[in-house]
Amino acid sequence: MDPRDINSAKDAMRAAMKGGPKRSLLILVGIIIGFLFLNPWVQIGAGERGIVLNFGAVQKDVLGEGLHLRIPIMQKVIQVDVKVQKAQTDAAAASSDLQDVSSTVAINYHIIPDKANIVYQSIGTEFKARIIDPAVQEVVKAVTAKYTAEELITKRPAVSDAMKLSLTERLLEHNISVDAFSIVGFSFSKIFMEAIESKQTAEQLALKAKRDLDRIKIEAEQTITAAKAEAESLRLQRANISTDLIELRKIEANLKAIEKWNGILPQVTGAGAVPFIGVGEPLKR
Repeated sequence: MDPRDINSAKDAMRAAMKGGPKRSLLILVGIIIGFLFLNPWVQIGAGERGIVLNFGAVQKDVLGEGLHLRIPIMQKVIQVDVKVQKAQTDAAAASSDLQDVSSTVAINYHIIPDKANIVYQSIGTEFKARIIDPAVQEVVKAVTAKYTAEELITKRPAVSDAMKLSLTERLLEHNISVDAFSIVGFSFSKIFMEAIESKQTAEQLALKAKRDLDRIKIEAEQTITAAKAEAESLRLQRANISTDLIELRKIEANLKAIEKWNGILPQVTGAGAVPFIGVGEPLKR
């Protein structure tokens, strides 16, 4: 460097120093404003993580919640949501008996917080469209093919558990955790639904016919039992009839007739006359 340039710089510094405190204060304020304009810090909100980029390169450290300093111009921080999120996906598949099945699946998921930098580096922020939806469709097709269309309805909890287990394993490879899984609904072809309805109707009619047959059998058994009881009662009554019982019944009948007699003897004899009670019957001693 030319000695004359060095001397010129020294003279300029001396002149600045002679400007007094006001000028120094203005310079300091200018520096502070410039520093603030460059935004040297970043705030990470609740349920988020910060991905640090040094000139675009993803760093190993993941920033947690709170206020963090960064190097202006050199560093950039990308905020990634690691809270539980919901995704709903439609998938078409075929059952083991070759019935077309349309499924709607809903899942709750979240990015593993300390792996947020890897997710951002390998997938980016569009992980639902790139990873979750294709994984759900693949899992639904694979599991649905193991069951018949009817089993998908009758064994729905088992189907749901199998899908959740398979999807959890697939997404965990991409550092995404599945918190909940549910099958919102299955839909089948119109022909299949009509066949299911006809089968249910036939089963209901068969069940009703069986109940009616059982009722008829019970009523017949009740009738037979009642008839047997009545026959047994008559048999016992005939077995208890004796000569003494017959004489007792006659005496009872005569006593009832005497109670009803008004004491007047009949004036007419003949076929229509009232007979004398007990006349002609020998007195038994």
